[in-house]
Amino acid sequence: MNTLFPSRRILLPLAIGCLLCNLSSPARAGTVKVGEAFPEITPAQFEGKLPDTLRGKIVLVDFWASWRGPCKGSFPVLEELHKRYAGQGLVVLGINLDETKEAMQEFLAKHPASFAIVRDHQHKMVKSVSIPTMPTSFLLDGEGKVRFIHNGFHGASTQKQYAQEIEELLKAIPVKTASK
Repeated sequence: MNTLFPSRRILLPLAIGCLLCNLSSPARAGTVKVGEAFPEITPAQFEGKLPDTLRGKIVLVDFWASWRGPCKGSFPVLEELHKRYAGQGLVVLGINLDETKEAMQEFLAKHPASFAIVRDHQHKMVKSVSIPTMPTSFLLDGEGKVRFIHNGFHGASTQKQYAQEIEELLKAIPVKTASK
């Protein structure tokens, strides 16, 4: 065994630790706060297909990674929220931060989702916001402003908060009437 190069068992946890430190470093690009506009979401930033329109919608943007346990717990809740509120104007957008597409696909095979999922393979979007942990979610109003931020996923309490916040924001969306 060559002792000059560490084993994979050492390198993988080290790489994950460095990634987490980089994601939460105060020297990072921008910290998006409640009340501020969320960075523009464009197809060029991602691998995968974005929803056709986000404008005028309530958008739940969830940053996640396959190797984070809390992300596994959040997926059924995000799926339930998507099914419950999509017809009323909610868009759930999962932004994956895995290094490989295969890791993301393996996770999705075990935790299927019908909401939109893209991969931030170059970490362009994650560099635009500050996420202290994964998952981190941003709930945006119809104008694209951050109204609520959730750091981590805490089971039923987070699920209840999501529902209350989504319902509050959906009430503010103008009701479209049919023209005569």
